[in-house]
Amino acid sequence: MLFTRKTRFLLGLLLLLFIVPAVSIAQDTPTSTEILWDTWGVPHIYAPDNDGLFYGLGWAQAQNHGDLILELYGQARGRAAEYWGEDYLADDQLTRTLGVAQDAEAQYAALSDEWRGYLESFVAGINDYAAEHADQIVDDREAVLPIVPTDIIAHGIRVLRWTFTAGRGVAAASQWADNQINLSGSNAWAIAPSRSANGNAMLVANPHQPWSGAGLWIEAHLVAPGVNVYGAALVGGPTLGIAFNEHLGWTHTVNTHDGWDLYELTVSDDGSTYLYDGEQVAFETSDETILVKQADGTLMETPITVRRSVHGTILAQREDGSAIAIRAVGANSFAAAQEWWEMGLAQNFEEFQAAVSNVRIPMFTMMYADQDGNIMHLFNEIVPRRSEGDWDFWNNTTLLDTSNPAILPGDTSTYVWDEADHLSFDELPKLINPTSGWLQNANEPPWTTTYPYEIDAADYPAYISPAPYVWPRPITSMRLLYDDESITFDELVEYKHSTFIELTNWVLDDLIAAARESDSEVVLQAADVLAGWDRQANADSVGAVLFVAWANAYISPNGFASFSTPWDYNDPLNTPRGLADPEAAVAALEEVADGLESLRVLGAGMDVPYGDVFRLRFGDVDLPANGAEDLLGSFRTLTFAQDTDLRFRPTQGDSYIAVIEFSDPIRAQVLLSYGNSTQPGSPHMGDQLALFAEKELREAWLTREQIEANLENQVVFEGR
Repeated sequence: MLFTRKTRFLLGLLLLLFIVPAVSIAQDTPTSTEILWDTWGVPHIYAPDNDGLFYGLGWAQAQNHGDLILELYGQARGRAAEYWGEDYLADDQLTRTLGVAQDAEAQYAALSDEWRGYLESFVAGINDYAAEHADQIVDDREAVLPIVPTDIIAHGIRVLRWTFTAGRGVAAASQWADNQINLSGSNAWAIAPSRSANGNAMLVANPHQPWSGAGLWIEAHLVAPGVNVYGAALVGGPTLGIAFNEHLGWTHTVNTHDGWDLYELTVSDDGSTYLYDGEQVAFETSDETILVKQADGTLMETPITVRRSVHGTILAQREDGSAIAIRAVGANSFAAAQEWWEMGLAQNFEEFQAAVSNVRIPMFTMMYADQDGNIMHLFNEIVPRRSEGDWDFWNNTTLLDTSNPAILPGDTSTYVWDEADHLSFDELPKLINPTSGWLQNANEPPWTTTYPYEIDAADYPAYISPAPYVWPRPITSMRLLYDDESITFDELVEYKHSTFIELTNWVLDDLIAAARESDSEVVLQAADVLAGWDRQANADSVGAVLFVAWANAYISPNGFASFSTPWDYNDPLNTPRGLADPEAAVAALEEVADGLESLRVLGAGMDVPYGDVFRLRFGDVDLPANGAEDLLGSFRTLTFAQDTDLRFRPTQGDSYIAVIEFSDPIRAQVLLSYGNSTQPGSPHMGDQLALFAEKELREAWLTREQIEANLENQVVFEGR
């Protein structure tokens, strides 16, 4: 039928009069799930219900990280060697020994119908993407398909319980030697209206995750009735772990927690029993077979025997017959995903506290801010209620020294705690709306979250966390906030990008003075380079490479013994100070200066600009870096590994970054340092590194209008 212009006008008028309200509702509540991909590769998922959101997030993860998440799920099954060969055998042996697959089955069986439905929707999104875009998935990863809900739970157990929560214990027990596992750090800030120039609370999220594997983030935005949350999920996970909505937000740092213990068992000669409370108790044993793919495609069987005691899984055995068992909290790791989901649904401080009050996330400091002006630092962790002793008795480690963890006697029940009996939410260290107007954490114990101090370690069990201690980065964090009584949003972004080396306040003047007493020409040259340095780790900073090399040669092996004046809890911003051994410090300077002068393959010696040596490399991107390792106290933190050309590439550090002002409307700037995809050929692999190099963030697009103005692609799932 043809319509005249007048007829079309009348029809249009009728639509405006009678149908506009329905159209408005339909826009707010879409009938089908859709993903709007913005030009940074961020999926904005709009859905008519929660199942649609989980489906869309599964699809988005498969599109952005399909090869990686299939590898991670294969590892979580303990079958990676079966799919990809012997390089994965040791990982499979550990995953099977820890019983990850069995625990995943048990957790899935205990889920509500609602959460089973969410997981089924999430895996359906992954599987549907892989089926429709098989050409985008590398061939050998397809062996893992189809994904099932227990894969998601097993992945969470492997990452959250056995990597984050008990990773140090697993590594120490497996090696029965020095523990060199490098867990992630992070920075977190919350600013109250009293300290904010605009009178609004502000939050800074700055996790320092690995730039590969299970530590990667995917940035996403979820919108459905009752849901509007923006943030980042660890790849492979079904919920956002760091996020904000229109009313509130939170972030995490790795905290000084003790959610695991190691026990030494006295084992009988035949290895079948162990001594426990004066009796010989039989191990629980099970035999498993791991299939290992060979070069010709055949599968070889590798048998393992898993042993468990009342303490937990046996991870190692000495030649004298004694064995090490590990016990860890977080048996129900998937409960953490449920808690994160509920946190994102909260509309105010009371609802947020209700979401976190059951303490289901086994570790991580929690930093919070909201539109009503509330801020909170919660030392969130599942802390077993222990029988006696302090931190050193039970753990004997810090984030600075994990080399000699405590090993408890396993022949008595005295030290075997009840997994269900842990400190409650009300018993955990927390600080709400401090007098100072600011909160910070840079992975140190909770006692220094603000200054002047407002949490007293004496009010809590001695085993909950180490006594107060800091290193350069936490002091940088405290100083930046302490020195500014009226912080603007732009200043907060600027502070976030600070590359000032706090360690220079402690020792540089003494080092230069001692070096100028030397009769060595190279040492005198080094003193001049250091004296002219801007004390930053910027790309053009000359002297930073020399100082980094010296700090690794002198400070790293000596730790706090490096300083003549130790850190003083009562004067945290002005201590430590000075060199304990100036002669040794100068000797170390001479050694590294000689090394840099003799190298010169990078076009300069000790005066080489920092960015010529330290690079931002991810995918095909290669840019000069700024930021430095944790030891030096740069708030912009990067951990580097040496590359084949002797330069350095980041392996960990600033990853997902968000600076949020809880104004009306909310304001947020974000960055995912390495980009939002790892799929080969994706334009979003490393596409945000140019902003990183320029110390810039990007606006978070939070409204449909903003997203559509910056739209790269759109996909609609009819009926979802």
